[in-house]
Amino acid sequence: MKLSDQIIDELHLLKDEKIAEHSQRFFKTGKGQYGEGDIFLGIRVPILRHVSKKYKSIPLDEVKVLIYSKYHEVRLISLYLLVLMFKKSKTDEQQKEIYDFYLMHAKQVNNWDLVDSSAHYIVGPYLMNKDRSVLFEFAISNNLWERRIAMMSTFHFIKNMDFGDALQIAEILLHDDHDLIHKAVGWMLREIGNRNKEVEEEFLINHYKSMPRTMLRYAIEKFPKEERKEYLAGRK
Repeated sequence: MKLSDQIIDELHLLKDEKIAEHSQRFFKTGKGQYGEGDIFLGIRVPILRHVSKKYKSIPLDEVKVLIYSKYHEVRLISLYLLVLMFKKSKTDEQQKEIYDFYLMHAKQVNNWDLVDSSAHYIVGPYLMNKDRSVLFEFAISNNLWERRIAMMSTFHFIKNMDFGDALQIAEILLHDDHDLIHKAVGWMLREIGNRNKEVEEEFLINHYKSMPRTMLRYAIEKFPKEERKEYLAGRK
């Protein structure tokens, strides 16, 4: 039996209808919502991570079976596997194969938790010392998840004190129409501020009056209370 079939069989044995019902509400799977039509088995993240470690020797072509599953958790475990494969890769060629696979199937990375569990562990590290133009292409994509991948991939750069592309992509996405992008941009601005508050504040002074409220709240979450009040009142 293929490893992909073993994984699918094991996940079906672990499913929980009550958790699935809650997840389908939490991840907005109703008509017109961002996760419309997504289906859940009902398996908690720690269990999925544990299962993924058992199957980390899976071939890449079998990961493709998983990433195209209709079940959210099966797609999520495919991404955990890709991250594990990327981390254990010893050559740039091996990492490129996983990175290329990820980009080729990026439209299957189609919810915020899927993006956040993978983009800054695969795309960010691979592009650290390479041309990053693909992120700017994704930042102007019509696909919500590609835009979030663009922003979240910069988390790896931010952790390495490299803020330039994160700020440029934040500016591109400043007036995006989706709340999930507002949250991602605000989160990455906050992460910049955690490392260099002056850099974040320079960006905020130029943009805080026009950025979406959710984005601003995320960005200034770690600021002192009085300073947060000034930003929210437009008095900075």
